[in-house]
Amino acid sequence: MTVPSSIQQVLKKHNVVYSLADLPLPPLADVHQLTENSGQQIARAQLLQNFQQEKLLAIAPNQSILDLDSVERAMGDPYTPVIGEGLKRVVSKLGLQSMAAMPQIGNLPTIVDSKLLDNKNLLLALGINNQHIKLDNESFQKLLSATVVSDISTPLNAINVSMSSDTDYQQISHSVGQFSQRRIKQRLEETLELPPLPAIAKRIIQLRVDPNVDVSDLCEVIELDASLAAQVVSWASSPYYSAPGMIKSIHDAVVRVLGFDMVMNLALGLALGNTLKLPTRCPDGGLSYWQQSVYVAACTESLICCMPRELRPGYGSSYLAGLLHNFGYLIMAEVFPDKFETICEHIDGNPHAAIDTIEQKIIGVDRNQLVAWLMDFWNLPKEVYTALRHQNNPTYSGEHWQYSVLIYITKKLLNEKGIHMGVSAKPVSDATLDRFQLKREDALEAMDMILESQEMLQEIAEKMQS
Repeated sequence: MTVPSSIQQVLKKHNVVYSLADLPLPPLADVHQLTENSGQQIARAQLLQNFQQEKLLAIAPNQSILDLDSVERAMGDPYTPVIGEGLKRVVSKLGLQSMAAMPQIGNLPTIVDSKLLDNKNLLLALGINNQHIKLDNESFQKLLSATVVSDISTPLNAINVSMSSDTDYQQISHSVGQFSQRRIKQRLEETLELPPLPAIAKRIIQLRVDPNVDVSDLCEVIELDASLAAQVVSWASSPYYSAPGMIKSIHDAVVRVLGFDMVMNLALGLALGNTLKLPTRCPDGGLSYWQQSVYVAACTESLICCMPRELRPGYGSSYLAGLLHNFGYLIMAEVFPDKFETICEHIDGNPHAAIDTIEQKIIGVDRNQLVAWLMDFWNLPKEVYTALRHQNNPTYSGEHWQYSVLIYITKKLLNEKGIHMGVSAKPVSDATLDRFQLKREDALEAMDMILESQEMLQEIAEKMQS
């Protein structure tokens, strides 16, 4: 292992003795347990900048969330994460692949979390693959002569992400109340000030429970909304479905291409997705709302085909849950507009942390709690409620567990295939796949088949956003 020259300069300047350490690859939780048991702490770095584009290197424990408000208090200036091409330019100039947790590298002003000084030994990321250097506490402190040391992070294990839906109402009420004391006197549905369930969505939900409904009934309802009808026809016209000839009507989309059940759930997902305004801001590297919706919906359908028939959740509800799995993102932007940018910045600054953990840290509630409450308020099917509320819990075993675990597996596999879904890098476990008697090789092959049509899926998503 070769230590990059930009890091060697800092170590030599401060006469620091170190050794090299090549940590095992993720899962991160296993690495953290390994280092914690040996009295070591992994440090990670995040490059920040203020409004004047002045850079600041922040170094904090790996198993923590970097708190940008604490950085502002310590530095007297607000800072946001450097992302995208701006980050690549700085990293490349330093001869690295990613930002190294080395104070003052490249003469960058540095702020270090004080909790790092509580450890006997430290492992500092070198910015090359998964390589680190090991320092004892005394050696590390030699590097801090010209840095700011302050409490700038929150340990991940100090943030409680609720896996139970029993207290969602109280948590949402409390969280909303923190930002608007006047509104807390009203009922929760009035406090959130979210739009009512669209009339077209109500009609489609009524059709879902009507045993005598037929194709003409469905077409008649969808055609009441010209925009929705155009979106459904556009979806069915995509080369992804390889339909022969022109798709000229909703009837064509139902009978010739998509099928009754899929069109009903697709129309409902589109109607709800168009209820709230799409935020222009999304975390760096994240897919847009409709890109995520299209990918997850298509892949859930493909994975179901790999399961034994007796374990398969319903296609229609699974497809709808896939389309709506990130609807909480829209609600978060609607309910907490003043905090939404802060949430995105913290997601950018803490790519190693689960999104729901960050949201709990910032506003005391996460998007899955919000969306589940709204689904219940709108009287959507319990399968969809369960899928959205428990989609990050692979061990959930309550009623309709198949829908939530299927969404969890889909997101994890997409992430493994390089489609950023805002979940951890840790691969989906064999135990989770076994709940559906899914073989890993079959699941990955199903994902590959969908991703072969990635350009077509992107095209569908782009049409939904226009």
